[in-house]
Amino acid sequence: MRVLTHFIGGEHVEGASGRHADAFQPMTGECVSRVPLASAAEVRAAIANAKAAQPAWAATNPQRRARVFMKFLQLMERDGEALAELLAREHGKTIPDARGDIQRGVEVAEFACGIPHLLKGEYTEGAGPGIDVYSMRQPLGVVAGITPFNFPAMIPMWKFAPAIACGNAFILKPSERDPGVPLRLAELMLEAGLPPGILNVVNGDKEAVDALLDDPDIQAVGFVGSTPIAQYVYARGCAAGKRVQCFGGAKNHLVIMPDADLDQAADALIGAGYGSAGERCMAVSVAVPVGKTTADELMKRLVPRVEALRVGPSTDSGADFGPLVTRAHLDKVRDYVDVGVREGASLVVDGRDFRLQGYENGFYMGGCLFDHVTPQMRIYREEIFGPVLCVARADSYETALRLCNEHEYGNGVSIFTRDGDAARDFAARVQVGMVGVNVPIPVPLAYYTFGGWKRSAFGDLNQHGPDSIRFYTRTKTVTSRWPGGVRDGASFVIPTMA
Repeated sequence: MRVLTHFIGGEHVEGASGRHADAFQPMTGECVSRVPLASAAEVRAAIANAKAAQPAWAATNPQRRARVFMKFLQLMERDGEALAELLAREHGKTIPDARGDIQRGVEVAEFACGIPHLLKGEYTEGAGPGIDVYSMRQPLGVVAGITPFNFPAMIPMWKFAPAIACGNAFILKPSERDPGVPLRLAELMLEAGLPPGILNVVNGDKEAVDALLDDPDIQAVGFVGSTPIAQYVYARGCAAGKRVQCFGGAKNHLVIMPDADLDQAADALIGAGYGSAGERCMAVSVAVPVGKTTADELMKRLVPRVEALRVGPSTDSGADFGPLVTRAHLDKVRDYVDVGVREGASLVVDGRDFRLQGYENGFYMGGCLFDHVTPQMRIYREEIFGPVLCVARADSYETALRLCNEHEYGNGVSIFTRDGDAARDFAARVQVGMVGVNVPIPVPLAYYTFGGWKRSAFGDLNQHGPDSIRFYTRTKTVTSRWPGGVRDGASFVIPTMA
C-alpha cells in the first residue's frame, strides 16, 4: 500500500499527526493508499513556510511569473497522459473524461500566462492641478484553496494558477479521496521554476480546514464542495476577517421546448446527465420537457439510450462512465433512488443492481431514469451526484422557467430550442448563474468567470477569468503631486479636483 505525503517547501513531508485516511481504487474497491491527515500544527508549519517565501515571489515581475506557467504548460503536455491515467485510477472516471478534467485546468493556467496584462492598473494624468491618480493591483499574501474529489486536476488549477500568477503563495487542501494528482501538479510547478514554498499541498480533513480558516496569515480562501460545507467555510472564514469564495451544490435543469431537435436533446441529456457517473456540479440532473407530446417523445428516446449505457472500469476505452468514487457514496446514491420510488416517481430505468463481471467489489452503478418527478420530491430538491436523471414535466414555457427560478440552487441551466426569441427571453429571465442555449453543460471558457447563484455560491466573486484576478489581489490607489518648489501653506479643506 502506498503511503502519501504532504508537499511543503518544495519537498515531500511525511505526516506527523498519526492520523491517516484510506484511499480506494474505485474500479476494484481495493484500498491502495494511506493519506496523512494534517494536524493544526502541520498546517501552521506549511503556512509559515509559504509566508516566508511569498515576498520574494511577489517582487518577481509578472512577466517572469508568467514564464513559470509557460514552462508548466510544456510539462503538462509532456506528462498529460500519465496524469490522466493516475486521475482515472484514483477517481474512477474514464481516461477520456480524465483528459478533459486536466485540459480544463490547463486552460486556466494558459489564462494565467497573461498576468502582465491582467495586473495592469489605471492612470489619469492631470486629475487636478498638478495631480496624477493611478491604481495598482497587489497580491494578498498567503491564500488557500479547499478542493473536491470530483475534479482533482481542474479545480486545483482553477484555484492556484491565478492566485500564484498574481504573486501570492498558495496552500492547497485537496480531497483526501484522490490527492495523487494535486501532489503531482505541485511537483510539476516546482519543476517549471516555481520557488519552493509558493505552492504547498497539505492533506487533511476538518481539522486542517479549520486551521486554514482560523489562521491569521491566510488572507483568502476558495472552496468547492457541497452547499452545507460551503456555507460553513464561508461563515467561519468571513468571521475570521478573510476574503472567501465558496461554491456549493447544484440541481441543473435542461428545458426542452416543443420545437427542439429531440434526438439532439436526448443525446445532450445522456452525455451531460451520466458522464463521469453524474459526479459533476454542472451535470444535468433534471430534464424539463414542455408539453405532454414533447415529454412522451423525449422519453421514447431517452429510455433505450439509458438502457444501453456502457458502465466499465476507467481503463475501458469504450465505457460511457466508470464507478463512483467510494462505497459510501455509492450507497448514498442508491438510497436516493429508493427515496424516489417511495415518493411516487416512476423509475423507468433502474441501475441500482448493476454488477460488473470481474469487478464485483468496485463501486459501480447503472444509469437510473425517473419520470413524473415533482418539485416536492427529495430527488428533485436535493443534489444526488450520481448517474440519476429526473424528468419533471412542464405544461408550458412559463412553468418550466418557474421551476428553474424557484429551485434553491442556481448553478447551471440550459434550454434546447430553435426559437431565438424564446432562447433570448430565457437567458434574460432565468435566475441562474450560467446559461446554455442548445449547450447542455454551459461551463464558460477560462477567460470568462465560472459561478452560480443562490445557494450554489457564497461570495461576490467567481472562479477563473477576470474575477479571479480581483479575488486574489487588492487594489491600491495613489494620488500624487510633485511640488514645484512653491509652498502654499497648510490647507484645512478636504482635497477636491476643483
